[in-house]
Order: sequence, then structure tokens, then C-alpha cells
Amino acid sequence: MLAFTGCRLDRADHIRADRDALAAQMGWRARLLALDGLLPGMDESGALAWGSLADAPPEAELVFLGLDDGKPCFAAVPECGDNAPRMANPALWAAMAALSPGDLALYGAARSLVDWHARHRFCASCGCGTALAKGGWQRNCERCGAQHFPRTDPVAITLVEHGDGRLMLGRGLGWPEGRFSALAGFVEPGESIEEGVAREVLEESGVRVRDVTYVASQPWPFPSQLMIGCHAWADDDAVTMDTTEMAEIAWFTRAEVAAAMAGEEGARFLKPLDQAIATHLLRWWLAR
Repeated sequence: MLAFTGCRLDRADHIRADRDALAAQMGWRARLLALDGLLPGMDESGALAWGSLADAPPEAELVFLGLDDGKPCFAAVPECGDNAPRMANPALWAAMAALSPGDLALYGAARSLVDWHARHRFCASCGCGTALAKGGWQRNCERCGAQHFPRTDPVAITLVEHGDGRLMLGRGLGWPEGRFSALAGFVEPGESIEEGVAREVLEESGVRVRDVTYVASQPWPFPSQLMIGCHAWADDDAVTMDTTEMAEIAWFTRAEVAAAMAGEEGARFLKPLDQAIATHLLRWWLAR
């Protein structure tokens, strides 16, 4: 299972849309997800920590996450969102490694949602303040009535394969030395996934690709992306790297990829993080 997938919550849209039904959920059975800003609170067993709605900061906006085995679950919107989610906080990575898959998926969904609210308190149309609506799955402008919805940004991440059985991987600017991954970039307005893959790969590497196929997807809550894992073929292996985005781009043989994924000493590169979809894509490619 990919990290951040498999959230166990029933999102209960029928409750979100019914003001009276939503109010009825905010009683003694309701649970509040413990958050330290945007970091997850954890109990002594390493699971997500929960409290009651009475633990929410005064005047905090409460987002209805859904039902967990019939129990209503909420999270409080923090004072500040994450305007530069570079995931550099060691506490975040420690929590991601410690949480169970189910808890990690629930935390990821909650983080994306409350972070969006913290960064969208004003209307993009008129600049007036917005108010939480539909249990936190919408914000409405208090002046012009515009409706705003939590966004998910699609990112195409692609394994590019050459006909001789090699993969093209890259290392972004500022990445640790030796850490390589699949090439990735946002799908832009007016593009299909296939067109986004072809453009991003060409921009970053100068390589033209064809026959783009979908492999798997993963929500990535930093701040709120949907990673769309793909595979594509290249007819030419000549690289012209965009040095404004990439530090290195190289081709790797199947044996070199296998050695890196196994963590062998002397491997040509360091594999992506275990939580990232790039690791899943590389395992998929080796298993084909």
C-alpha cells in the first residue's frame, strides 16, 4: 500500500451538507485530532492522539473529517498554514515513519484540509473574509458569496525508459548528494496527463517521450498534491538538462536500479524515500 492511501474514514457527505446533522455530531462522542500546528500528535503507543472538542483552541474553526467506526472526527484549523512545505522538519519524517498506514492516511487527509483552510481565509474574488461551510469542505465569501473548495494539485511523476532497458532518473536542486528519483512536474491547465508528462520530461531533460501509461497514484499532503505515477518510452537518450531545476540527470541500468533499491553498498544512487510513490514505481518496474 502506498503511503497516505487507504484512509479509513467515512467522509459522510450526507452529514457535511446537513447543518442540523452536522451539529448533532458535535457532542460527547466527537473526537478531536491532536495537532501541533500541522504536526501530528501521537500517544505513547505511537498512534495518532485524540482529544475532545473541548480541547480545541478558543474560536478555532473545526473541520469535520468524517466518521471512524461511527465516531465523528474533527480537526482544528491552525493559526498558520505551511506556505513553503519543504518537509525539512525531522519531527515530521519521524512521525511519518512511526505511524501505521491507516493513521498516516488519516493524518495526511486532515493535514491537507486544515492547511488549506489556514491559507484561504480571504476570498480570491473580492478579498473579504471567508467562513467555513459544509463541515469544512468549503469556504464561502461573507460579502460576494463566492464558494471556494479545497484544491488538489495534480503532479505527473514518470519513469522514462529507453529501448535498451535503462531508466532516466534525476536529482533536483538542493537534494542530498546521490539521491535520485523519477522526473516530476505539475500538470498545467489545458493539459491531459499524457501531455503534462511529455512537456515536463522535455523541459527538464530535453528528451521526447511517447506511449505514456498510468501506473498508480498517491495523495501527497505537502501541501495537497495528487502524485500520478506514469511510465513513458524515449527513443533518444541524449540529455539536455534544465539547470534551473535539476542538479543531475542520468540513465541507469536494471542492475544499477536493483542495487540501489536493495541498499547495496557502492550502489550508483540512493533510492527515493520509502513513503514516496517513486519508490513504488521503481519496484513496479523491476518486477515487470
